[in-house]
Amino acid sequence: MLELKHVHKSYALGGSSLFRKPMVKVADDICLTLEQGTCLGLVGESGSGKSTLGKMILGLEKPDAGEIWFEGSNMLALSKSERMRMRRQIQTVFQDCYSSLNPRWPAYESIREPLANFEKLGAGEEKRAVQELLVAVGLQPEDMTKYPHQFSGGQLQRISIARAIALKPKLVVLDEAVSSLDVLIQHQILQLLAELKRQFKLSYLFISHDLMAVRSISDQVAVMSSGRIVETVSAKEPLSSMKHPVSRQLLASILPTHPRERRVSSPAAFSAV
Repeated sequence: MLELKHVHKSYALGGSSLFRKPMVKVADDICLTLEQGTCLGLVGESGSGKSTLGKMILGLEKPDAGEIWFEGSNMLALSKSERMRMRRQIQTVFQDCYSSLNPRWPAYESIREPLANFEKLGAGEEKRAVQELLVAVGLQPEDMTKYPHQFSGGQLQRISIARAIALKPKLVVLDEAVSSLDVLIQHQILQLLAELKRQFKLSYLFISHDLMAVRSISDQVAVMSSGRIVETVSAKEPLSSMKHPVSRQLLASILPTHPRERRVSSPAAFSAV
């Protein structure tokens, strides 16, 4: 469904200068494939280029070179009207649920916005659709009149997810969607995402630095470092199958289950996982 072919992206370093500015590569010959109905996990340390890659798929950034294909169409060669039609098929959930929602809008307006942009529904139909979406993400219909400051972080992220699935898209880009939440809420949101994936037949690109969160929801896991994909493995394989040094560093950052074992820093401690 989604294919990236030799995608490159660089940014200039420093401020204004009479001389040529040095460039830093945030995407260096990226090739990835995401099959319909699956979840591709993209994991790596901060600054590895994960979010920039997600923005290029969303059309928020333009690559310097390469191609991004979605359902057989080169997204970079589409006209403005064609991009608008495709945009409804690719939605996103951002990391910061507080800044991604308008603080002056009740939940109803935030979830209604994509429906107003792409669907021609009456006021009653919009209200029913918003109520159904709130229930689908584990909230109550009456929550639609509340404002962002009246919700917890986990509830706000549920509203962001409801907005993302309002148009029944085919692909949802989840950019660090659980990293700002506490561990218990992370688990609940991951369970919700897995259920919505089955219910609405969604495909996910799940971007995170948390290897365990990525592995819990993904079918394939791609490890990114310094703008390159350094390793791709099946999420069904044991963690010990990951061999690249960056992957091993991510493994070493995982805390063992029992506190008494947390003195162990070797990735070998997780070979049985």
